[in-house]
Amino acid sequence: MRGASSPPAGWAITVANLFDFEPRLCQVQRVNVTAPSLLVLIPAYNEEQRIEPVLREYAAYFRANYAGRFRLIVVLNGCRDNTLGVVERVAREFPEISADNFPAPIGKGGALIEGLRLAPTTDLIGYVDADGATPPNAFHELAKLCDGSRADCVVGSRWLPGAVLHQSQPWLRRFTSRCFHVIVELCFWMHIQDTQCPAKVMRREAAERIHDSLRIADLAFDVNLLYSLKRAGFRVLEVPTEWTDKIGSKVSSSLLRVSLTMFLSVVRLRLVHSPFYGWLKPLQLKPLEAWVYRKLRAPAPLSTVEVQRRKSDTDFAARARVEPRPFPKHLE
Repeated sequence: MRGASSPPAGWAITVANLFDFEPRLCQVQRVNVTAPSLLVLIPAYNEEQRIEPVLREYAAYFRANYAGRFRLIVVLNGCRDNTLGVVERVAREFPEISADNFPAPIGKGGALIEGLRLAPTTDLIGYVDADGATPPNAFHELAKLCDGSRADCVVGSRWLPGAVLHQSQPWLRRFTSRCFHVIVELCFWMHIQDTQCPAKVMRREAAERIHDSLRIADLAFDVNLLYSLKRAGFRVLEVPTEWTDKIGSKVSSSLLRVSLTMFLSVVRLRLVHSPFYGWLKPLQLKPLEAWVYRKLRAPAPLSTVEVQRRKSDTDFAARARVEPRPFPKHLE
């Protein structure tokens, strides 16, 4: 045999001729396998007191444990405190964090609709709440499952066996949650136990495809999102997650009003996707709808005209973030 010297780095010896054992050198391809790029949205409304440790925890965790490109964008929804200043301060230390500021309130669902416009810039996009109820390692587990072969959207669940609840919600919140689940199941038959868990991640293709059908701007947005995904034929996977209920919830302080708003939004969504909607359109119920949501101090669903206007106006988002707009009196 020839070749007493060792082969250079990056090369391997293979047998070229089994009869005379003549070795030869062939280059081994080095493949740099990395994770898909990930964008996490955090909708925020007056979260100055709670959001800083959440931002630091997420940024530090994904910087240390995620191989792909990671970004975190806080979508500020009419904040009247110093949430923006807190985000900007943390962003100076963690450049992967940025803020998307809407001076007037557009609702949690509205903030997520605007944030999901960024889906074309990433492989995976998802969202969590600003209170840190979902730890970064739990969200990471959801992202791992959203690989296209098993699911196009992965939903964390607090109600499936195997869920880890360090601190459960108060009994009244749990009761209203189960009542809402029954209503959603009767209306849409999606077989998802926890539509409202704010820990979801989806593939870019799914978010882009359904974005125009996202209309609900209040807390029932999640039902709109999941039903749109199901209607479009995307695979939604619900898995148990890790959760810690946090004090200071804005839902608990106005539970009755929020629950009624979500109920009306779900019924409206069901009517829009039913044969009866064609009969209702000539009745011109939009002014009545706007009046009801105004009385409930909730953001009204986006109209078809508004969705199309925003879609065709490429400068809409940029103007909305910088132009000062008056705070609506019905949301004071």
